[in-house]
Amino acid sequence: MTELVRFIIDPAAPDPHADNDRLRAAGPLVPVTAEGVDAWAATRYATLMTVLTHPDLTREIQYWDPLERSTLPPGTAIDRIVTDISMLNADGEEHRRLRAPLAAGFTPRRVQGLRPKIEALTAALIDDLATLPAHEPVDLRARFAYPLPRDVISEMIGIPPAHQERMHELTDAVAHVSEDLADGPRVREELHALLHRIIEERRRSPGEDIITDLIRLREQDGGRLSEDELFATIDLLFIAGHVTTVNLITNAVGALLHTPGQLALLRSGKCPFSAAVEETLRWDSPIAYFPFRYAKRDVEIDGVHLRAGEAVLACFASSGRDPEQFGQDADRFDLTDPPASHLAFGHGPHFCLGAPLARLEAEIALRALFTAFPAIRAAGPREELRQIDTLLGNSTRTMPVVLGPRAR
Repeated sequence: MTELVRFIIDPAAPDPHADNDRLRAAGPLVPVTAEGVDAWAATRYATLMTVLTHPDLTREIQYWDPLERSTLPPGTAIDRIVTDISMLNADGEEHRRLRAPLAAGFTPRRVQGLRPKIEALTAALIDDLATLPAHEPVDLRARFAYPLPRDVISEMIGIPPAHQERMHELTDAVAHVSEDLADGPRVREELHALLHRIIEERRRSPGEDIITDLIRLREQDGGRLSEDELFATIDLLFIAGHVTTVNLITNAVGALLHTPGQLALLRSGKCPFSAAVEETLRWDSPIAYFPFRYAKRDVEIDGVHLRAGEAVLACFASSGRDPEQFGQDADRFDLTDPPASHLAFGHGPHFCLGAPLARLEAEIALRALFTAFPAIRAAGPREELRQIDTLLGNSTRTMPVVLGPRAR
């Protein structure tokens, strides 16, 4: 039997899109090794769509080949994702049971009700930026793209003010915006311990927030969510509810400042800010790779035979630049040709619950930023920006800009 040639996915690669180009060229499903785990990578748009919706592929970890699962190194991004017991890794009725308690809080109507609060938080961040020297570089990822979604989700889920500072320090590390604290097992352990403490405080002192809603549901219907599921759901909401939006806003700012002519299209009104959000989602997806779907039985996808128990890695950033779906200019950021569809938020039953919130936050943030600072420019070439070295996220560690004077 011919030995498979496996691509090594390097989370610290300086140019992940170049790696994705090579993966797509190698085939629709490509054997890869990621964080020491062997899997198949779904590299192209059509293939990824099939993987996300195929009835013989599941997120339920019990279908993963035990021998392959035994190679999973502890503490990696893959380990944290695939062992999560929230709705993330459930399918069918079990997935509906875990997702239903949250769905009402993230409807487009409920999210639009948050617009005034998001606009107020954005305005405060703009005011803070305006106090900085107008002609010196400032890191917009740390000073703007990160605190906005972090503060929104903190309020939504019910992080008490007394704990927000430490919670933010810990999630700064998780989101790779901290210079003082690096992400790692100890950070995750403290973050989880603090979240447990917050849940207990919310039991004693309920509020108008998602944690309180979930606790109330747990107490009224103990069979709906177990105690472990309650924690896992809140943990997922807090981390996933803002880290990917940080990447979305960062990537959009970078694309607009580094691609000639695109920002002018927004300022002239020829293209709406929503087009910038959607084109960024396609062209520079906030998620790079996401583990795993498992084959429940032998199955063939796009001419590739998957054996029962094999794992498939979703390549979201790669799918957004697939020329078979988006044309030969798929690698070009172009607001005049926004995508009719993309897979940045997934597809099917696991479509991202927070998609309406992420879109709203990004649109408000971009409009406010580029209206307030008409002379804003990149502080250096794109080539000097370092990628965040995580398997899951696709963004840069910083986004240095020169703001220029505030509009009057």
